[in-house]
Amino acid sequence: MTKRFWVVGGEYQDPDFRALIPGTETMAGPFEDEHKARNEWVRLTYCPRTASATTRYSIAAEAMQ
Repeated sequence: MTKRFWVVGGEYQDPDFRALIPGTETMAGPFEDEHKARNEWVRLTYCPRTASATTRYSIAAEAMQ
């Protein structure tokens, strides 16, 4: 089974990370391998413009048939 990867996240309303602030949602991808997705995750996570205590990104894997 093949996988593709996405980087998803944005700025959350509070440090509980339960609700995104509307308009800050980010989805990057698809990436063919996890390494490329991780590079994008690092770029987004450590970007000075978005460096906030309530900004979070995750890597999601999608199974392809």
